Amino acid sequence: MAPSLTLQDLSRQRRIGILFICCMSLFIVGLDNTIVNVALPSIGRAFQASVSGLQWTVDAYTLVLASFLMLSGSTADRIGRRKTFQFGLLLFASGSLACSLSPNLGFLIAFRMMQAVGGSMLNPVALSIITNTFTEPRERAQAIGIWGAVVGISLALGPIIGGALVSSVGWRSIFWINVPIGIAALVLAGKFIPESRAAHARRVDPPGQVLIVVFLGTLTYGIIQGPSSGWFSLSEISIFAIALISLGLLGAVELRRSEPLIDLRFFRSIPFSGATIVAIGAFVALSGFLFLNTLYLQSVRGLSPLDAGLDTLPMAAMSIVCAPLSGRLVGTIGPRFSLLVGGAGLGLGALLLVFLTPTTSFAYLFLAYVIFGIGFGFINAPITNTAVSGMPRAQAGVAAAVASTSRQVGQSLGVAIVGALAAVGSGSLLGKGFTSSTHASWLVMVVLGAVIVTLGIVTTTTWARQTAERTATKFGQ
Repeated sequence: MAPSLTLQDLSRQRRIGILFICCMSLFIVGLDNTIVNVALPSIGRAFQASVSGLQWTVDAYTLVLASFLMLSGSTADRIGRRKTFQFGLLLFASGSLACSLSPNLGFLIAFRMMQAVGGSMLNPVALSIITNTFTEPRERAQAIGIWGAVVGISLALGPIIGGALVSSVGWRSIFWINVPIGIAALVLAGKFIPESRAAHARRVDPPGQVLIVVFLGTLTYGIIQGPSSGWFSLSEISIFAIALISLGLLGAVELRRSEPLIDLRFFRSIPFSGATIVAIGAFVALSGFLFLNTLYLQSVRGLSPLDAGLDTLPMAAMSIVCAPLSGRLVGTIGPRFSLLVGGAGLGLGALLLVFLTPTTSFAYLFLAYVIFGIGFGFINAPITNTAVSGMPRAQAGVAAAVASTSRQVGQSLGVAIVGALAAVGSGSLLGKGFTSSTHASWLVMVVLGAVIVTLGIVTTTTWARQTAERTATKFGQ
C-alpha cells in the first residue's frame, strides 16, 4: 500500500481492522480501571495498606489519566496520531509489567501513574483515528457506538477476570494481561494504521495543563483525606481552597488563550455539556459500585476474590449484552432512549442496594446487579455520541477527549466520595458498621441516575440540537 495513503482512502475492511486495533487499546485501558478493585483486599494484606492507600491505588491511575488526556490528544495532532498511539501502548505495557513487580504500595502507586500516562495517549488518540477514518455520518456513529460498547465490556469484565487471576495466580497477575495485548496492538498499529496529523495542530497550553492537574489532584486528595484529617481542619480547608482557586484560574486562563487546552466554547452546545455531566455521574456510580461491592463481598460476606468477581457476573453480563445494543440504537435512532434506560437502570439498581445488610440474600443482590448492569450497558455509547454530535470532524477528537476525561474524573471522584461517606458513617471502611455506612453512597447514586434521566430528555430536544449546530457553525468560522 502506498505510503501516502490517508485514513479517508482506506477500504471498508481496512477501516474495520483499524477500529479493532483501536478497540484493543481501549479494552486494556478500560480493564485496568476496574480489574484492580477485586484485588484490593489482597493488595491491602500484602502491603499492610490503609483504606486511603487502597483508594489511591485506584485513583492514582484514574487521576493521571484524566489529567493528561487532553494534552495527549493535542500532542498526537501535532506529531502524529499513530506515533503517539504506539508510544502510549509501549508505556502502558511497560508500566503494567512494573506494577506486577512492585515491592511496596508506594512503588505500585507510582507505576500505576506510569500506566496512566501511557493510557492517556491511547483513548483520545484512538478515537481521533476512528472519527477521521469513518467519515460517513451513519458509519461513523456506528463505529463510535462500538467504541462505547467496548468501554462498557472492558469495565464490566474487570472484576471477573481480576477475581479469577487473583484467586489462581495472585494479585500481581492482574497486570500481566496488558502486556501481550499491548504488544500485539503496537505491532498491528505499525502495520495497518497510516500516520495522520491535524491540518492545524493546537499549541501546547502549559498553564492550562498545570491547573487541571492541581484542581483534580487537590479535589480528590481533599475528599479521600477528609475523614481522617477532619472536614473542617485547616489542612482540609486549605486543600479545597486550592482546588477552588485553581478551577477559577483555569477558566480565566482558558478564556484568554487563542488555542486553549479546554475550549470553553464547547459548552455552548447543550448536548456536549450534558454528555460531560452524564459521563461524570455515570462513572461516579460505576466506580462507587465496584469499590463498595468488592469490600462488601470479600470483607463482609467472606467470599474469595474469584467468588466476588463471579458474583458481579450478572452486572457484567448485562453490560456486555446491552452495550452493543445501545451502540446500534444510538447509531440508528439517536441517544435519547439509551440515556433514559441507562440513567433509570443505574438509579434503580442503586436504590435496591440502599437496603443492603450483612445478610442480604444473593438473589436480591443479583437482581440489583442485573438492573445496574443494564443501566451501565446502555449509558456508554450515547455519552461519546452526544459529545461529538454536531461538532465538525476536525473538533470531534477534542470533544471526545473531553468526554473521556469526564469518565475518568467520575471514576476518581466515585472512589473518593463513596470511601469518604462510608468512613464518616462507620469510622472505618472495614469495620462492623461498613454495610450500613454505605447507604448514603447508594442514595447518591440514585440521585445521579435521576439526573442522567433528566439530561437524557433535555439534551436531545430540538432546542439542544440547535445549540450544537450553532456551536459547530462558530467552530467552522
